[in-house]
Amino acid sequence: MKPILVINPNTTDSMTNAIGVAARSVVGPGFEIVVSQPSFGPRSIEGHFDEVIAAAGVAEQVRQYSERPLAGVIIACFGDPGLDAAREATDAPVLGIAEAAFHAASMLATGFSVVTTMTRTCILAERLVQRYGFERHCRGIHGTDIPVLALESDPPQVLNVLEASAREALLRDRSGAIVLGCAGMAAQCLALQDRLGVPVIDGVAVAVKWIEALSSLNLRTSKRGDYADPLPKEYVGWSAPLGWPEVDS
Repeated sequence: MKPILVINPNTTDSMTNAIGVAARSVVGPGFEIVVSQPSFGPRSIEGHFDEVIAAAGVAEQVRQYSERPLAGVIIACFGDPGLDAAREATDAPVLGIAEAAFHAASMLATGFSVVTTMTRTCILAERLVQRYGFERHCRGIHGTDIPVLALESDPPQVLNVLEASAREALLRDRSGAIVLGCAGMAAQCLALQDRLGVPVIDGVAVAVKWIEALSSLNLRTSKRGDYADPLPKEYVGWSAPLGWPEVDS
């Protein structure tokens, strides 16, 4: 079995478990899902400060698994925290769920809208759209102001709020698809798609299938240039175990 490491960058056990359920529901034969979360960091990621700390947690988890042969790594947070660092730390393909979802949506509609959690995080999603070059495809980003940890508290009500926001987005943006802007929304994906009648993309599921495809093609992260292995050096304080030792010749 080829392991796919799925990292929940926050430290809420129930969300990590839910992400694992979403990933395992779509994983194909020959692959297995390994789910992890950082040993430190925020319970949810809802701003720039949270994201910086969570990125370090992602680096910690990839470092811990760096000696294990992985089919790929998925960063299961819509901010894709620590993506570049993770690609330095392993030659396995590494996908963030926002990046994966944007690519999938652009193949299914000429324009898509993002429905996410807190309005304050919309700017983070806008920056990812710009970074990945999807300005011509993403027609709007809509916050529902549902706190991340509240996504699990009342699923029927959450579904109703997501549906209302998505319908407004489709109408206002003239979009043809909806991207869910949080890994915690994965459980609502199929029901929301049935209600809306348009493609609804959960980045966790899409990333699993992308990893399977890349692994099947024997494609790995390039180690030439800026994704080369981190330079050997000592780390101090709480990060000491994350340092990269000299390689014996």
